[in-house]
Amino acid sequence: MTEHPSAAGAAQPDLPAGVTRELSHLDRAGNFQMVDVGDKPISVRSAVATGVIRMHQETFNLIRDNGLKKGDVIPVARLAGMQAAKRTAELVPLCHPLPLSGIDVLVTLDEALPGCRVEGLVRTTAQTGVEMEALTAVSVALLAIYDMAKAVDRTMVISDVALREKRGGTKGDFISSP
Repeated sequence: MTEHPSAAGAAQPDLPAGVTRELSHLDRAGNFQMVDVGDKPISVRSAVATGVIRMHQETFNLIRDNGLKKGDVIPVARLAGMQAAKRTAELVPLCHPLPLSGIDVLVTLDEALPGCRVEGLVRTTAQTGVEMEALTAVSVALLAIYDMAKAVDRTMVISDVALREKRGGTKGDFISSP
């Protein structure tokens, strides 16, 4: 039987920046746990996530011209993303509920896709970061766009949801490669 590469004594390849072998949500026995952040210092933290939704040109035109029956897509998507960031701890089981000090969700029409680009920026002063809140904001904003336009285009594709930047905390800053 072949041992898992992480077994004691096995050679471990170097990991790229931003990648670790540590799974903080598992205890030594492999049971799920919510990480205890009680001893961590309170600090200012922020995170930026992005994502896109691609669609047919006709769908893009309807969104741009506010021609969908469900209403104006962009403000609804922004609000959906903001609300989602605030509810992340209810959606993702091991996330800490956090006092968010700021949430910005930007939705930009991009005719080159054609589609929309979404960026979520979340800020807090707390003992843990807001990466999950930024990712949730972007994901739900994209889902809101899909929901509002699905009557005319069920072939839309949500993709490229990713953490782009994380600032603050004991592990320091992270900025993804373009």
